[in-house]
Amino acid sequence: MRRLGKVSHYAKQGFLILRSTFIPVLNDPVVDKNLQLIGIVKDVFGPVTAPYVAIKPRVKNPERYIGEILYIDERKRKRASSGSRKSKKVKRVSKRRPAPQKRG
Repeated sequence: MRRLGKVSHYAKQGFLILRSTFIPVLNDPVVDKNLQLIGIVKDVFGPVTAPYVAIKPRVKNPERYIGEILYIDERKRKRASSGSRKSKKVKRVSKRRPAPQKRG
């Protein structure tokens, strides 16, 4: 569990906005201190040193989390399957054009 930051406000578009000290991965699960799922990271914007993070909430009343500290739950992070990361080597057969014919 890694501290993400303190929620500053609830945006009109339906996102919880907070300031972080690091850049989280998109679609990471966000939890509160009781490890209850609050939402997922949908956008990261602003300066690189202290970015803002937009969280799409999955709770009924997200306004109650204003002023609360939220965390990234690294245990629930979706891992990419190892097969998708490895690129398969494809043998390319290059079709060469024939050499030009001499005229005359």
